[in-house]
Amino acid sequence: MKVAYLGPQGSFSEEAAFRYFADHENEWHKCDSIVDVLEAVEEGIADKGIVPIENSIEGTINITADGLLRHDLFVEAEIIFPVSLHLLALEGARLEEIQEVWSIVPALAQCRDFIREARVKSKHYDSTSAAAQAVHNQERKDVAAIASRYAAEVFGLEIIKSGIQDNNNNHTRFVVISKENTEMNPKNSKTMLLISPTSDYSGVLSSILNVFTALSINLTWIESRPTKKQLGTYHFFVEAQNGLHEEKMNKAITILEAFGHDIRVLGSYRTTKL
Repeated sequence: MKVAYLGPQGSFSEEAAFRYFADHENEWHKCDSIVDVLEAVEEGIADKGIVPIENSIEGTINITADGLLRHDLFVEAEIIFPVSLHLLALEGARLEEIQEVWSIVPALAQCRDFIREARVKSKHYDSTSAAAQAVHNQERKDVAAIASRYAAEVFGLEIIKSGIQDNNNNHTRFVVISKENTEMNPKNSKTMLLISPTSDYSGVLSSILNVFTALSINLTWIESRPTKKQLGTYHFFVEAQNGLHEEKMNKAITILEAFGHDIRVLGSYRTTKL
């Protein structure tokens, strides 16, 4: 099976992909961007793709949401991946020697307290793993990367301080995408819908949410994205805590369509915690 994921080597996406698909014989397709992952699956270059869609601290990954709008793909699984950020440096480096930390912007943002208390400068990189690789290549003991334990193993770095993120309850949610629709599996416990109102009127979102409330359907994720056709008009992503095989889920879709909304089922799936 060919699996596409967001690189580079040592990234959280790579680790999540390797762990989730550990029981399969895979051909890995490392991509430079989330868009490249989605396109690889849509074009048949890869059978499956894994992309981040939400972080518990930073919120929705808009590039992924917009990609699901543009591409004809389905979500077949959800992965909850714990994110623990560590300070990585060359072997023998000491914490008090560090003058500058390198990482991707969201990771630096998640470690604001540590950076402020340590009184060090920060430098932006395209990914946590790119920062770790740069520390390895530079061979400087006065710089460190904020990255994962996995990145430390990949690039031969030493963890000189563990768990430096501000919030220890930090998770990233990934989705596995494919061109196949697995929505009717009775084991699925969630459904993701893309709701596009055909007309804009006062209280349109409220009327949509009232349908789920009336049917006692719990929503675990709501996200709006602009239609890019007219200012103030939106698509709504809605994730419900019910599988599509359940009667009330289908009833909700029927009612929303009766209200004149366009409904696209993006997937029905189970959650895996790594």
